[in-house]
Amino acid sequence: MDARFNPVTVGGEITGFSRAASGHCYFSIKDESGQIRCAMFRRAAGLLDFAPRDGDRVEVRGRLGVYEPRGELQLVVESMRTAGQGTLFEQFFKLKAKLEQEGLFDAGRKRPLPVMPRGIGVVTSLGAAALHDVVTALQRRVPHIPVVLAPASVQGENAPREITQALADLYECTQAPAKGRPVQVDVILMVRGGGAMEDLWAFNDEALARMIARSPVPVVCGVGHETDFTIADFVADLRAPTPTAAAELVSESMQTWLGVIANLEQRMHDALARYLDQQAQRLDMATTRLGRPSSLAGRQHLKLVSAEQQMRHALRTAMQFRQSETARWQQEFPVATGRALQRQRDRAARAELRLGLLDPTLVLKRGYAWLTLEDGGPLSSARQAQAGQRVRATLADGTVDLAVVSSDTI
Repeated sequence: MDARFNPVTVGGEITGFSRAASGHCYFSIKDESGQIRCAMFRRAAGLLDFAPRDGDRVEVRGRLGVYEPRGELQLVVESMRTAGQGTLFEQFFKLKAKLEQEGLFDAGRKRPLPVMPRGIGVVTSLGAAALHDVVTALQRRVPHIPVVLAPASVQGENAPREITQALADLYECTQAPAKGRPVQVDVILMVRGGGAMEDLWAFNDEALARMIARSPVPVVCGVGHETDFTIADFVADLRAPTPTAAAELVSESMQTWLGVIANLEQRMHDALARYLDQQAQRLDMATTRLGRPSSLAGRQHLKLVSAEQQMRHALRTAMQFRQSETARWQQEFPVATGRALQRQRDRAARAELRLGLLDPTLVLKRGYAWLTLEDGGPLSSARQAQAGQRVRATLADGTVDLAVVSSDTI
């Protein structure tokens, strides 16, 4: 075989890749018709310019040989180069891009986990080690919370359909308790252990992803190891690195809650002690202020005496002020009255003078006469006088009767 075939070049898809602590790498190369075990020693692995992982399509060059302890044919790889991503990875990224475009991965649709769930649903295989890890963690942390198990295959051709049906069954348990389903599930765990990409492929199913997106309660996906990613991880409300971590995320330890209760109890005790101290201080202050009844009566008597003295002083001060005001008014009243009378006399003299200047007799004394008709009306215009008409003229020292001879107007 060494003479006829070596060296050989093989192309295919990496599966089951692992790197030992020594630096050696072990994996298989597969295609549609078969696979072959490969080993790459540390020297050759150190020359790689990329990090191989499951699903990578590569071309390897090496020498065929037999691993004698197991009698298996293997390929000792001396060099490796990438040849494009594997078929499964291509399907994975195609579906991932499609669902991401539809919004199934949006952070806005992710829901927070309940702080104290009334029930926890678990979807996994009855024979999976993940079930034991989850049950152990829940029993240790929250033994009082009921767990509803919906068994399903987590690997194989029928796994996607069974997981989808298990989720549908748990969705009915999210409603209010009723006959036949006494437990109300508030959160769902979907878990399985690690494995190759082919082993986890059931969780990359499109129908399963859409079923997770329709969940009425938060879904935690704990599939594989921390480095494994599936479509279910992106659609779920929260991804856990391992099944045990998924159980711990939805189950706050009972010891933690007991610690919270103890802390609240201590705070209530401290608050009550402070309140009692405050009330005791108030009682002491009230006792000090009250003292003996005779002392209180004495203090009140002193207050009354002081108030009486203040009232007497205020009354005496007010009386003295009023007396001084009255004396001042007695002194100022005659003076003010005399000044007011003098002002009135001056006003009367000025009025008399102005009135005298308006006396019509003063005008008559200057040679004027006041003419009146027979009916007593004044004769103020020549048009009023007619020939033969009698007119009375009032002079400064008497009256004269006159007769109109003629009248001319200007």
